[in-house]
Amino acid sequence: MQVYRGMDIGTAKIRPEEMGGVPHHLIDIKDPDEEFSVAEFQARVDELIPQICARGRLPMLVGGTGLYVRAVVEKYTFTPMEPDPELRARLRQEEERHGPGYLHARLAEVDPVSAARLHPNDLFRIIRALEVYERTGIPISATQIAAQSEPRYDDLMIGLTMDRQQLYARIDERVDAMLAAGWVDEVRRLLSRYPPNLRSMQALGYRELVLYLRGFLTWDEAVALIKRNTRRFAKRQFTWFRR
Repeated sequence: MQVYRGMDIGTAKIRPEEMGGVPHHLIDIKDPDEEFSVAEFQARVDELIPQICARGRLPMLVGGTGLYVRAVVEKYTFTPMEPDPELRARLRQEEERHGPGYLHARLAEVDPVSAARLHPNDLFRIIRALEVYERTGIPISATQIAAQSEPRYDDLMIGLTMDRQQLYARIDERVDAMLAAGWVDEVRRLLSRYPPNLRSMQALGYRELVLYLRGFLTWDEAVALIKRNTRRFAKRQFTWFRR
């Protein structure tokens, strides 16, 4: 999410004065209404790694999204397919008509691998998976496979962990700190320029604050949901990286 301009506090985006002279890539390269996919991330990183190595430096791939990391390290292949706006709109309408979780249940019937990987609230990726299946008859999970069995790089993967209850307490403290730093004002500025249904605005924390600012949640409800959903995200990260 740090690729998006203007989404700084909620993504804990590093500030220039914190970089210590070390080049950081793929930060502030997109506006919130622009798409950014794992396939584009893979392509951009594939260009950057040789450039960094040619300067005699060691590339460090930093982040908490396991799919993006593995897409680079294991060279996942992706189905080249332009979005179908009409199909996506129809699927979104079906979710609205039948209620939350409907499309996730449909995906579980045709692509249980993807359904198990995706959270029921990750509507964008659920719709994308159903779109691929409806247009090709092939589950998207069958296309997102490693192109080679051997790793592409001599990589070292490092993960940080701590006692689960201590971690959850730290998450709660961090959410409070981001809110105190002006996160709500950041979301308010974004809403003055962009519609609330953008994929970027469905990111963790932003979605809840959008609902608060639009009157669908109280302040206490929004804060509690951000903390709960962040804890759940951390739990899923543990599960992913243990594979």
